[in-house]
Amino acid sequence: MTTELTQAAKRLEEFGYRQEFKRSFRRFASFAVPMSFISITTGIFTTYGTTLRSSGPLGIWTWPLVAVGVLMVALVFAVLSSRIPLAGYSYQWMSRLANPYIGWILGWFVFAFLVVDVVAVDYALASTVAPALFGYTGTQDNVWLATALIVLAQGILIMFSTNLTQRINNGAVGTEIAGIGLLTILLLVVGAARSLLHWGHVVSTGAIPHAGYFNLGTGSTDGPWILGFLIGAFTIVGFEAAGNLAEETEEPEKVVPRAMWSSVALSGALGFAFLVAVSAATGNLKALAASPTPIADVVVRVLGTAVGKIFLVIVLYSIFACGLVIFVTATRVTWAMSRDQRFPGWKMLRVVDRKTDSPLFATITVGVLIEVVLAVFATRTDSLFKLFSAATLMPAVIYFVTVLLYVFTRRRLPTSHGFSLGKWEAPVILVAFVWLAFELSIFRASTFTTPWEYAGIMTGIGLLYFAYMVLTRRSLAMPGEAPREDGTSVGSGTFAVSVLHPQTPDVQ
Repeated sequence: MTTELTQAAKRLEEFGYRQEFKRSFRRFASFAVPMSFISITTGIFTTYGTTLRSSGPLGIWTWPLVAVGVLMVALVFAVLSSRIPLAGYSYQWMSRLANPYIGWILGWFVFAFLVVDVVAVDYALASTVAPALFGYTGTQDNVWLATALIVLAQGILIMFSTNLTQRINNGAVGTEIAGIGLLTILLLVVGAARSLLHWGHVVSTGAIPHAGYFNLGTGSTDGPWILGFLIGAFTIVGFEAAGNLAEETEEPEKVVPRAMWSSVALSGALGFAFLVAVSAATGNLKALAASPTPIADVVVRVLGTAVGKIFLVIVLYSIFACGLVIFVTATRVTWAMSRDQRFPGWKMLRVVDRKTDSPLFATITVGVLIEVVLAVFATRTDSLFKLFSAATLMPAVIYFVTVLLYVFTRRRLPTSHGFSLGKWEAPVILVAFVWLAFELSIFRASTFTTPWEYAGIMTGIGLLYFAYMVLTRRSLAMPGEAPREDGTSVGSGTFAVSVLHPQTPDVQ
């Protein structure tokens, strides 16, 4: 194991960096990261009610299509993570595939997505699970307060113990797989025994008219069937988080790619089984669509209050862990960009506390910004829909840009050390492109104005700092790469370490 860790450290030096984190993530822990980030529990509990209102239960049949499309994207990302196993994932990949300017812009966009995604997940916990579990009516004010406290608790955990954070995340995999799996079986078995299953509901449009159901919509609207894709698109994202912890993972070139594609495949299969069980167990579809806690209502209706409460505790734990791992991912992106002197306040944010093995100041900064974004969204009507829409739109943009640049610049990549698509590369990329183009087309509708506004505002803020960097620095060359005369870095695929500057940028 010592030899493997030494090789990983040497591999990191080839990219111009030194080992700063402990490599404490093994195969299961690496797999647990994207599983918790994807969190089918979080996605389904958050968006099922919206799906009932927009598409009816029939909308769940878009889920398998989303799962296949995202799996293709995950396979492309798996190749990138194998060849460039660095914290900061898309920021690092695009900086080296294209140039540091594009890499920085995409890295900032990733950061903005992660921030709003933490808010979306924690807000869902406070508004769709906690009220049913603790018996209170969720109002705008108490949901806001509950979400703020959840974010604070997650921040404290991340700051003071990477090991405890990892343990919580590992435990969440059990609640995702065993918990949701058992809940699916119980809903079907108990529902059948109590004659509470209505299989016609699984293919019902609910209150949505049959006429025009499969209409694609207009230039500013989406048809009911199209909106059904949002439940899968919001849920099955975040598989790339395993790559963001590559510098904390043993044998990242082999472990991280497997964690990415296997988490998507398992989440896709398990999530669809749960959706079918829940839809079959629905009672009054009109009343359920109007409920702020539809999944919780189904669970309690079929399994009873006592058993239902037990499963809601498991769900609460899963969603908390989901928000936690997204929070961790945001801190690592912040740290990675700060290590390269490319984030506001980078001198403090790049410091890793040796006792906790955590970037303390980066965590505090991310936490404060999460609370600010929460305050903005929490004052709006239909906050949950706007939050999960923003958290669906932004990764779609990130994935599309990353796959696009991979197609045109993949020959610059260093040699694969653990994963390759081989002859399947072309069809995988084609399906990934088709899916991402279709997914982005959903957001043309006027109902998604707020997500575009958030993305635009955060990008605008980032560009101000980007302009400052460009104007005040001679070069934005990446560590381990020689700068060109125009200030960009050589993307030849040879990641030789600079003899003069073998360490991180702040010591240059």
